[in-house]
Amino acid sequence: MASFLIEEFVGNGILKELVPKLVEEGWDDIPTLKLMNSEDMVAINMNQQQKDALEIRSYLHDRALLQYGDKLEASGKSLPEILNMNPSILSSDFGMKRGHIARFTDRTSSCAIPIPPTYVLPARKKTALLSMSDSVHGSELGSLNSRKVPTVARTSTRGSRNYNQSLEKSLSDIKIKEGHVFKGIVAAEPAGSTSCGCVQAPNVLDENILAPYSGIENISIQKLTPEYKIGMEHLVKTKTPPMKASELWRDKPAILLCIRRPGCIMCRAEAHQLYARKPIFDALGIQLIAVLHEQIDSEVKDFWPRYWGGVVILDREMDFFKALGGGKLLKDKFIKGFIFNPRAIANYKRAKAMGIEQNFKGEGEIKGGLFIVGNGKSGIAYQFIERNFGDWAPIAEVIEICTRIQKPQQDQGEFIEGSQES
Repeated sequence: MASFLIEEFVGNGILKELVPKLVEEGWDDIPTLKLMNSEDMVAINMNQQQKDALEIRSYLHDRALLQYGDKLEASGKSLPEILNMNPSILSSDFGMKRGHIARFTDRTSSCAIPIPPTYVLPARKKTALLSMSDSVHGSELGSLNSRKVPTVARTSTRGSRNYNQSLEKSLSDIKIKEGHVFKGIVAAEPAGSTSCGCVQAPNVLDENILAPYSGIENISIQKLTPEYKIGMEHLVKTKTPPMKASELWRDKPAILLCIRRPGCIMCRAEAHQLYARKPIFDALGIQLIAVLHEQIDSEVKDFWPRYWGGVVILDREMDFFKALGGGKLLKDKFIKGFIFNPRAIANYKRAKAMGIEQNFKGEGEIKGGLFIVGNGKSGIAYQFIERNFGDWAPIAEVIEICTRIQKPQQDQGEFIEGSQES
């Protein structure tokens, strides 16, 4: 599994000397950095060797093959040239294993977000924001190009438009269809209502009820890490004081991923695939927060930022986990919940295929899940419960709900902007 740690991404190659410039220009995390295109590279004066290196390492990161980055970069060849090499050369010259060669040469699959066979790096401008004011569920994303783009500090460039189109394509690839049966529990009015009325409640797999907002807003939490950015310390050693959970989403909606155990292979896989979509969540104005119920410093250090670059918090009293279970912890024994559970075994195999390492430190019987919480007191818009070990909240559902809760915020912003102009 490819790490989100920048030192492992750039390796000992030519990009190492470029890190300060990347930070200055806002390309300060790996999911964002991988969205850079040729125009953005020119804007920060990257030479051809640096461009080739970034393209190679982005491709390798998608396939969890970064261990070959230094050798492939040192060859002086571009990614297309390397992809056209005979497998025997990839083995003899770069020491690539046979199974890794198959993964490397298969352009249709990856361990992260799927990319097309004609691999092209899309653009990214940190000042550009994608407007997602309409629901993915209802619009089929057919009219995305007609949507308004929020006003930004600097003039939008062609690169930023390309970035918007890239995110739109990513969203269209994971859209949910009309009549989709949600696996998670959805609020009838996610994160508040709009002026045109209530949001229609989608079909839900069962009749479970969302946890009450009052059950999570006053939870005492402690921040263990900030959001990861290039050039910062691997782990913030200064202890932060306890705070109310509601402070986390006071100004900005949040996804709270409740982790059963940070060393668990299935938990790491879920965290990785969610954080890999960070540019989409950035565009939607959504924070990414992982919730742990116990603090083992070595486990936090191994988990962040290798598998997760978002904020990590500690819920020492396990109140978020209790909220998922309707007031009590959802627990299962290893034998019953894993060994004799075909669904859990399938989840394990899915994570194992991603090449993730694991350990068995910490408590692993308390089941986790996911919350999406609107800003302020607008409430819980969605929750997903880990009924079987390793169950993930479907990414299409997560992005759909995040898209919906962005609309009231954008409407409010447009109202304020219009009032100021008048």
